[in-house]
Amino acid sequence: MIKTLRKSKGFTLVELLIVIIIIGILAGMMMLSSGAATDKAEATKIVSDLRNIKAACIMYYADKGSYASLDNVEDLGAASLGAPGSEINNYLDNKPASGYKIKKSGNVFFAGYNGTKLTDGVKDKLVLMAPNVGLYNGVSADVSDYYKKTNADGVFMVITK
Repeated sequence: MIKTLRKSKGFTLVELLIVIIIIGILAGMMMLSSGAATDKAEATKIVSDLRNIKAACIMYYADKGSYASLDNVEDLGAASLGAPGSEINNYLDNKPASGYKIKKSGNVFFAGYNGTKLTDGVKDKLVLMAPNVGLYNGVSADVSDYYKKTNADGVFMVITK
C-alpha cells in the first residue's frame, strides 16, 4: 500500500503565538502614541481657554475702562453671578472649567490654570509650547521666565502689562 503525504491545512501553535505577540507589541506602541496625543490635545485646550479669557478681559477693559473688579479671581469656573470675575462670563462663549483664575501682580494681570488636568504629560507639552504662546511660571511682574514643569502654581498667560 502506498501512503500519500498530505499537506496539513492550518497553522501550528507556534505560528499563532508569534502572530499574537507581534499584534500585542503593535497595540502597545499605539497606546503610547495615543496617550501623547491626548496630552497634546489637553495642553492645546488649556492654552486656548487662557487666550479666550485674555480676550474676554481685554473686551471687559474696553467697555469698563479698568480691570479693577477682576483682581485676584480665584476660580472663574465656579464664579457665580455677582462674584468677582463673573462679569467677564458675558464676554466668553463658554464658561471655563474649574481651575482657571485671574491674578494681579503690580500692574500686570495674568490668566492662569491650575486644575486637575495639569498632569505630568500635559505639563511636558506645555513646556514645549511655552515660548511660542507666551506661557509663564508663577505670578510676578517679571515675565521673563517661561513655563517650566517644576512650577506648582500652575501655568499663566499675561493679559496686560
